[in-house]
Amino acid sequence: MRIQILGAGCHRCRKLAANIEIATKELGLECTIEKVTNIQKIMEYGVIMTPVLVVDGAVKIVGKVPDIDEVKRLLSSI
Repeated sequence: MRIQILGAGCHRCRKLAANIEIATKELGLECTIEKVTNIQKIMEYGVIMTPVLVVDGAVKIVGKVPDIDEVKRLLSSI
C-alpha cells in the first residue's frame, strides 16, 4: 500500500501524517508513507484544499484531518 500526504507541511498536514503513522502501525499494515509538498505535484491531483490523503493513487480525503479511528476504518476497507 502506498500512502501519500499532500500539503505544504503545515500543522494540519503534520497532524494527518502523525495519525496515518499511528493508524498503520496499530493495524500492522505494510505501507510506504510519502509526504508531497511540491505544489505542482499536488495540483496534478486536482485538489484545491490541503491536507490530502491519497491511497494507492486515489484521493480519499481532502481538506480535513481525520482522527486515528477514522483513518483505521478507511484503511481497513481498502
